[in-house]
Amino acid sequence: MEKRILGLDPGLAILGFGAITCKQYETKAQDGSVTLLDFGVISTPANTEVGQRLCTLYDDLHTLIAELKPELVAIEKLFFYRMSNTILVAQARGVLMLVLGQCQIPTVEFTPAQIKQALTGYGNAEKYEVQQAVARELNLAEIPKPDDAADALAVALTAWFQV
Repeated sequence: MEKRILGLDPGLAILGFGAITCKQYETKAQDGSVTLLDFGVISTPANTEVGQRLCTLYDDLHTLIAELKPELVAIEKLFFYRMSNTILVAQARGVLMLVLGQCQIPTVEFTPAQIKQALTGYGNAEKYEVQQAVARELNLAEIPKPDDAADALAVALTAWFQV
């Protein structure tokens, strides 16, 4: 059985996305294979009004979903670190959840620690270790850039390991 998984790393300025195709066998996901479909970012300019930036995310995410046709979307759960930034990320995340609800795509969510644990075996792994694991799992010669896209691929891979 084949499944397309879209991973999202929410953000207002930069939303990372990474899509993979997984072939699963009757036992478990890890016995299957995974291939990279696409990755990148949706960016919104800082000097643009917040409402317009959210509209850009809304429109671009609808386009991305129409192109990639994922059967599952995995999202990194919101991580609190700076209150002003957290509010903007939460607003962007709300738009993502709205689009996914409109498209009726099943979603799963993972904390940063769950993603690190799934890819490295250690919940407090460094960002670079996770990025190396992404490249290794997808048989890539280099770590995907930018970081937001690599993070989104890590979220998608975590979903693959969990399904």
